Amino acid sequence: MPGSCSPLRFPYPLLHLHPPPSALFHSLPSPLLHFPHPPFHHFPHPPYTAPLRLNNVSVAGQTQKMNLFQSITSALDNTLSRDPTAVIFGEDVAFGGVFRCTVGLRDKYGKDRVFNTPLCEQGIVGFGIGVAVTGATAIAEIQFADYIFPAFDQIVNEAAKYRYRSGDLFNCGSLTIRAPWGCVGHGGLYHSQSPEAFFAHCPGIKVVIPRSPLQAKGLLLSCIEDKNPCIFFEPKILYRAAVEQVPVEPYYIPLSQAEVLQEGSDVTLVAWGTQVHVIREVATMAQEKLGVSCEVIDLKTILPWDTEAVCKVNRMLENHFSPHVSGSLSPLLASIGPWNLVGIIFVCVIFLCHSMVTVLSNYRWVKTFVTWLIC
Repeated sequence: MPGSCSPLRFPYPLLHLHPPPSALFHSLPSPLLHFPHPPFHHFPHPPYTAPLRLNNVSVAGQTQKMNLFQSITSALDNTLSRDPTAVIFGEDVAFGGVFRCTVGLRDKYGKDRVFNTPLCEQGIVGFGIGVAVTGATAIAEIQFADYIFPAFDQIVNEAAKYRYRSGDLFNCGSLTIRAPWGCVGHGGLYHSQSPEAFFAHCPGIKVVIPRSPLQAKGLLLSCIEDKNPCIFFEPKILYRAAVEQVPVEPYYIPLSQAEVLQEGSDVTLVAWGTQVHVIREVATMAQEKLGVSCEVIDLKTILPWDTEAVCKVNRMLENHFSPHVSGSLSPLLASIGPWNLVGIIFVCVIFLCHSMVTVLSNYRWVKTFVTWLIC
């Protein structure tokens, strides 16, 4: 009809039903998080099954020397090439982003799949939720983790609760939110924050922070493939500082599976992201100068964390960037406490904020602290 408007068409189905409608009303109430073998309640989690497990295991196939931001680019490139529904969007991503993580992807895959958004984090995440609900793969970039707070309501009240609210009728599990994270020493209040603690208290999402290029690519691909909305924080101080041989082809590192980087018998040091490298240095210092044997664990997934790896410890030191009042440690401590109290095991947990990291080089402080911790 002349003057009429044609209906808006989207190339993907409006709703991605999982499970099919016929099975919906036999499985209510459903959990907030989707797992391969339901039903499971909140946080003992079944193991994540992936085609490849990468924990100190060499990966077959061609590898290439990459820094951390290049490994992110490689993961995004793999996703766009293998998944025709995948789209990447955010502030300035079309020309490569401020950290160059999406450089070249718009030219390779087109402006309909890699595109800029307005400066509106709430809109970016809200749009991503809508894309994911249709069944497409949405990869949203928040330019800095410090800017994620305008989108807090969309993440916590919408994305995290979408599956639960509808009784698993629909979900936005194919949404992944990327954001540069952590301090670099000169970023000021809007470019230095580590907000993972805010999301560590929110059921229904997964929060992941890698320590290296090899870990970053495998964990990001696992987040994208996971059936739950994920927040993937990228340590920006490591974007160009960390370099490894990284496989060119896709590979997957299991989520919610911590990695023991060093065995020890006296005390357990736990960290994630940038701080993993700090505690490894502390572990070496404690062994050489104090004769203290330190176990070092990279938590990797902040929510839901690896309870089996962490809850077995009897003396623990955690090192993180987030605020020490109600920080990332609080829910983790709540899980450790009951396990160790039942076993009548003494638990000692210390908060180390970014303001205290420089003190680690002080031998007297380390000696006093570690001696007190293991006594």
